[in-house]
Amino acid sequence: MNKVHLFFHHLFRFIWNAIFVISYPILASFGIIFIGLTWFFSQLSKFLTRFRTEGNREEFNDQEWQTLPYSDGFFEAKPVKQIMFGPSGFKLRRADGVPSVLSDFVFGNKVRVMEEGIILEKWNSLEAKDLPDFNICLYNPDEDSLRSLTTIKCFDWHISDRIENDLLFKWFDGTQGGEVKVSIG
Repeated sequence: MNKVHLFFHHLFRFIWNAIFVISYPILASFGIIFIGLTWFFSQLSKFLTRFRTEGNREEFNDQEWQTLPYSDGFFEAKPVKQIMFGPSGFKLRRADGVPSVLSDFVFGNKVRVMEEGIILEKWNSLEAKDLPDFNICLYNPDEDSLRSLTTIKCFDWHISDRIENDLLFKWFDGTQGGEVKVSIG
């Protein structure tokens, strides 16, 4: 390198080092403040959750059969699969002890009791890569039959309307939604 190149090399290296030395304490301070605020709000959140009312929250133990919420005491459930940050899959049985076709499948915890029977979501797979994939079924407790109404690939669904013997299911998977009309008669 000649003297001119060497001079500019040392000058730019000096400027770069000066910028680093001057800005480093500022950047480090912001990092420490960010970590401190994160810790503070984490502790505040832990403290405030002590005062939260739980409402009708149902906890399931892995070894016990417990009454499934919203089933009017008709079903007992035992957890089989928990999806991380998502719903659980359950084995169901009738609370009255009658053997049933339900014991062969895994169901979600969405249950809707109707005059014609009970609407359930029957999971088609327990593999995480295949979920959500389930059939919405109508269970007739008098005949102990399970009839598939439709297949939905999303956990966020609900019955939006009923017109005579037709049900309208709405679903939303986070990016798109839709409606499915099925006949239950």
